[in-house]
Amino acid sequence: MKQLHIPGVDKPLSRLVMGTGDLRVLEEPQRQMLSAYIEAGGNVFDTAHQYRGREQVLGQWLAENHLREKVVILSKGAHHDDGSPGARVNPEAIRKDLTESLERLGTSYVDLYALHRDDPAAPVGPVIEELNEHLAAGRIRVIGASNWSHHRVQEANDYAAAHGLTGFTFNSPNLSLAKPNEPRWEGCVSADLSTCQWHAGNQLPLLSWSAQAGGFFSGHFTPENQSDEEMVRVYYSDNNWERYKRSVQIAEAKGVTPIQVALSYVLNQPFPTCAIIGPRNQEELQSSIEAMNLELTPQEVEWLDLIREEI
Repeated sequence: MKQLHIPGVDKPLSRLVMGTGDLRVLEEPQRQMLSAYIEAGGNVFDTAHQYRGREQVLGQWLAENHLREKVVILSKGAHHDDGSPGARVNPEAIRKDLTESLERLGTSYVDLYALHRDDPAAPVGPVIEELNEHLAAGRIRVIGASNWSHHRVQEANDYAAAHGLTGFTFNSPNLSLAKPNEPRWEGCVSADLSTCQWHAGNQLPLLSWSAQAGGFFSGHFTPENQSDEEMVRVYYSDNNWERYKRSVQIAEAKGVTPIQVALSYVLNQPFPTCAIIGPRNQEELQSSIEAMNLELTPQEVEWLDLIREEI
């Protein structure tokens, strides 16, 4: 499996990240899926304090299989809808969520730790200082943001640089070929053109959640099919249907599927990327692995994204 490096993490990261948001139980199908991911060369698991018990399930499986030191854990905290009411981008919430996440996972550290949501009114200084305390204590290897605008990430990193501290070394917004009309969930951030240009300029790794846009490119959706209210609200637009049409054309030319083209789009950006995936079975996992190995030219990426009219 293809890999990338994030300074501060002592092992390379597989570019396909196994999402655990749906990992509610550890029955045989789930065990087989997780094992198949490891056997394919995957080694990064995405979880969060806010995922209501998923951290315990992941920690149990890692312990049973003696895998903790062989994998990379990405966890997140300081979600606004996680326990105490009100804004939670502050040192107290970070400290609470991280401590509880470590207990749930059954580990003394997480490799990557991201702030799950942002509060643009919260000053970045106390947040960066708190995270640096956990870096120094070894409870975190590297820090990042999930669902922060790139302007806020830059503000945090500027503060870190000015105070001799470590800043965010990765970013984890949504990035997908289908562009959302509005946030899929409250407080979510999706990478737009300016965000991608910012990442291209500084080469900060981007770990994309919902990289396949909820299955928009699976062929299960059409403009006439309005049955899935969330998909209609978030992804149904003339531009996205044109992107789907173009993904079909490239898929036919390359002998693949449109959803594989959509995933390849995320992995062929001009900056380092990983894609967080949530396969329901081993066939979908294999499809994602094949998509990871599908090369797209910069011209094809821009054509898919409606930036150019010809390849």
